[in-house]
Amino acid sequence: MGTFKVGIIGCGRPRKEEGSTGFGMGHSHCRAYQALPDCEVVACADIKQENLEAFAKEHKVANTYPDYKKMLQKEELDIVSICTWIALHAEMVCASAESGVKAIHCEKPMATTYGDSKLMVETCHQHNVQLTFHHQRRFLPTFRKAKEMANDGTIGDLVRLEGSCGNIFDWGTHWLDMFFFYNNEEPAEWVLGQIDSREESVIFGAQLENQAISHIMWRNGVRGLLICGYQSDIGCSNRLIGTEGVVEVGVNDGPSLRVCRLDGKGWQVPEVGGGIHGGDAQDLAIADLVDALKTGREPELAGRRALQATEIIFATYESSRRRGRVDLPLDIEDSPFLAMLEAGDVGPNRKK
Repeated sequence: MGTFKVGIIGCGRPRKEEGSTGFGMGHSHCRAYQALPDCEVVACADIKQENLEAFAKEHKVANTYPDYKKMLQKEELDIVSICTWIALHAEMVCASAESGVKAIHCEKPMATTYGDSKLMVETCHQHNVQLTFHHQRRFLPTFRKAKEMANDGTIGDLVRLEGSCGNIFDWGTHWLDMFFFYNNEEPAEWVLGQIDSREESVIFGAQLENQAISHIMWRNGVRGLLICGYQSDIGCSNRLIGTEGVVEVGVNDGPSLRVCRLDGKGWQVPEVGGGIHGGDAQDLAIADLVDALKTGREPELAGRRALQATEIIFATYESSRRRGRVDLPLDIEDSPFLAMLEAGDVGPNRKK
């Protein structure tokens, strides 16, 4: 098969550069494609001319566009990576799918509303376009070993998943995706959640809650608990509890992975390479989506899988709005959090 022509939407600044506001994910995507023999990054687009020119120079990208739609019209692209702020994802994914590309890889979170999240998956399905989202931790050895131990009898039958992080929308999307990963993509049955938002919090242009708690039930009986925000620390990033033991991932001031079985031997530390972060995960994620495009298989980071985690986020918001349990599938289009924020039901200007 010939070379896949790749376009990058959203160049940004290199990570840790003075004045940067993110992680320079466009640069990471570009380097990952360029490391593959069957990909060529032929074009990039960004509304900031200085970032666009710097990106093209650093990565030797021939064609630059301040308007991504013109790039889609002029270039005969096979793959598009979207590395822009969250509210722009849906419009850009849909425009790319309708332009005739074969695959789209988009940064997370999916979108600022549940309706837009579903729209991206539906539009790509209609146009036979492979859609992936960048939940790249699925490829790290630490998480893969945790999944293995949750399913090979090491801790007996999996009964509960726990996690903690700073917020449910931006960071929590990773841990919810890992919950589905550990539990073999089992569909969720219901969500009971609550949020609080006493101070304004914004990331990549999107409003965030300050605290969230989400209690999840999967169809196979496994339960989940994600705690986010103030004093959310549970001693590790993820905890997998089974009938015969416990696995902890990302232990505070400890190993990236450890396991304790009911055999009296205490905590054991399996040998795994790396921790819970790593640029190699980004390279592996993009290599996987390219291989999936070549072979016709479903990629690990398929859009439908990202939508599972996203549904839990918006179901948690909806549970807070309804003040009750939300049975799935979720039947809303908006963001309950943004709606409550606008109505003054949550947030700094909350009605007394």
